[in-house]
Amino acid sequence: MIKTLKKYFVVFTGPTLIAFAIAFLVPFAMGLYLSFTDFTTLTDATWVGTSNYAAALSSQQGFLHALAFTAMISIVSIITVNIGAFFLAYLLTKKLRGTNIFRTIFFMPNLIGGIVLGYTWQVMLNAVLRHWNMTIILDWRLGFAGMIMLINWQLMGYMMIIYIAGLQNVPPELFEAAEIDGASRWQILRKVTIPMVMPSITICLFLTLANTFKLYDQNLALTNGAPLDQTQMAALNIVVTMYRQVGQEGVAQAKAVIFFLIVSFIALLQLRATRAQEVDQ
Repeated sequence: MIKTLKKYFVVFTGPTLIAFAIAFLVPFAMGLYLSFTDFTTLTDATWVGTSNYAAALSSQQGFLHALAFTAMISIVSIITVNIGAFFLAYLLTKKLRGTNIFRTIFFMPNLIGGIVLGYTWQVMLNAVLRHWNMTIILDWRLGFAGMIMLINWQLMGYMMIIYIAGLQNVPPELFEAAEIDGASRWQILRKVTIPMVMPSITICLFLTLANTFKLYDQNLALTNGAPLDQTQMAALNIVVTMYRQVGQEGVAQAKAVIFFLIVSFIALLQLRATRAQEVDQ
């Protein structure tokens, strides 16, 4: 059987590999090349070396500020989303009435598009802030808080489902043994539950990190970078450079490459750190 599968390996994997090459590898290679050129279309690119990268990191572009703001959003969101999702999953794996209904309700925000979420939260938050004669774009701290609330509302239910799957996979015998040994609920949670669900924690941390760093449409709809681009995240900064600044296509492409490398490096560090804490079942 194994020999037969190896014989037809290319037949089964070929279409997927071709699609992956067309959709990812080729565009990535072209984008990497274009980041070293000055271009308006793919046919008029002229080599300029690393000048695009120098321009991308200059203070005039605001890219470093956008990266810093994105990092702030990501750090706070990763903590709040995962703590909240784990808490919800912990409650909903207990024998409570209506847990399936609550799981569905908490998961539903993840099905709504980012643009719709952004405008919905903008209207709701502005309606509340109107009592103090303020709007969400009056101060960057208001935009920051709004982004955190939006991200938590959208992602917490999704991560909750993953945590529920991890919690339900923990053998009940471990809890029974811990209770017999006289462990408290907090000790059971810290010494048994969390180590056993580390694979789920690894997945949720990675997904939260990836989703928050790449956030674009929610940022566009909620604040559009206002006031004065202080709430502009990295993805929005790259799009603005590409499509609103004349002759800056190469700089935008350089920003995209830098952004990709930063996110990839952080994600690999996170995966390595959390996988080292996983317990073999």
